[in-house]
Amino acid sequence: MAGYFELVDAPDGGYRIRMLDGAGSLMAVSVTFPTKRAAVVGVAQAREIAGTGLIRDRSAGGQAAPVGPLSRVSKRTAGGAGRGTSLSGGSLAAGKRARAHH
Repeated sequence: MAGYFELVDAPDGGYRIRMLDGAGSLMAVSVTFPTKRAAVVGVAQAREIAGTGLIRDRSAGGQAAPVGPLSRVSKRTAGGAGRGTSLSGGSLAAGKRARAHH
């Protein structure tokens, strides 16, 4: 069940990317990109993160015992900012804030 990305107008100008699952349910919304080209680059970055990025458990419990591909969850780090770079259940914006702006 493959998902897809949608390029949409941002309310404050520019463009955003919405990531949807195969059924069309919203999974994540990106930061605002100034141009369509920048948004396309953002999709490429999201694909790379989704395929290779670790999951950082920043939840209140932080003691998840994941199974399968989620077994690469990193432990909560003291003083860490943001919610890591996971796309599932969060937003592309969280990963974007964790890195330097382009």
